[in-house]
Amino acid sequence: MGRPQEAIRTMRTADIIVIGAGMAGCGAAARMSAHANVVVLEAEERPAYHTTGRSAAVFILNYGNDVIRVFNAASEETFRTGADLSENGFLSPRGVLEVEEPGQSEAFEDFIAGSNGLQILNVQETLELFPICRPEMVVRSAYEPDASDIDVDALLQSFIRILRANGSQIVPNARVSALQRTGDIWRAETPTGSFEAPIVVNAAGAWGDVVARLAGIEPVGLTPCRRTIAVVPVPDDMDATRWPVTASIGETWYAKPDGGRLWVSPADEDPVEPHDAYPDDMIMAEGLHRFSEATTFEVKRVENSWAGLRTFAPDRTLVNGWEPDADGFFWLVGQGGYGIQTAPAMSQLAADLVLDHAPVVAQDTIQAVSPARFR
Repeated sequence: MGRPQEAIRTMRTADIIVIGAGMAGCGAAARMSAHANVVVLEAEERPAYHTTGRSAAVFILNYGNDVIRVFNAASEETFRTGADLSENGFLSPRGVLEVEEPGQSEAFEDFIAGSNGLQILNVQETLELFPICRPEMVVRSAYEPDASDIDVDALLQSFIRILRANGSQIVPNARVSALQRTGDIWRAETPTGSFEAPIVVNAAGAWGDVVARLAGIEPVGLTPCRRTIAVVPVPDDMDATRWPVTASIGETWYAKPDGGRLWVSPADEDPVEPHDAYPDDMIMAEGLHRFSEATTFEVKRVENSWAGLRTFAPDRTLVNGWEPDADGFFWLVGQGGYGIQTAPAMSQLAADLVLDHAPVVAQDTIQAVSPARFR
């Protein structure tokens, strides 16, 4: 006869509990683990099950609003050199091409305003980089040659390796069902056991507001949005290897080469409840139709498809900071489509704030990402 279930459950204590083992949670845990005992609670059976593991991430300095671009720039050295995370960098050459289609001049001007390192191309120059564009669908384009593919798994595994080497741990199948503070200690209840620490870092992605409610804390207003990818084969007589990631500046489609295939997205951003995202066939069909209208590429079949959740705060800016209305509760959420490419700097800022170290970014930027802006 086996032991009673209650006897199997264990109480674990730590300096810091991180909820969520995606890129945000693992990154913050790795940065903090050199100075604190950290336990990362992951609801699923493995890290990066949801958004991180479904990312078509590209490092684009000119992606996002002004605040996000600060974190892009602060992350660049780590991506290019590996810095303190790896002997090698995490990037490979790609380039990004933003195409202005007829009627999108305002969106194009907004995009290039304040951008750096862009080349403004005419129709012919655009076709030289992305030859399947229909000429009549191109007004001009903006090319960022330094944009690069990110090795997402290598970055994630670097964070995981560091946190484990420092004696911290990731606990799978540990979805938090209750979260309560008694005195100076937070207690998290999970199917794997109970965990206690004076500090909780909420890095739960699309479930960030759900975790806050468990703790009796007002949500910040996160909106998970579905993003779909269809994988289509490239004909044998077509070499797409060095094509840049190419997108409509109006965000109606984008395409990214991957070996002998194209990842084509309808650039959908439909608000949904937090869940294990799956593709909507109608949305995918509409996106492929828009892609086909903008290009000469004939989509004959879809080899594979998937969907992930991009979770935004109300102002579409990252959330990184202490909850002003609850001691020991830290927010690291709202990464939207920027979480991978800002991860080096965002994780460092989270660690600096939690550990009371000198932060890596200016005070006005810290205030811009603080959850206090929603209180």
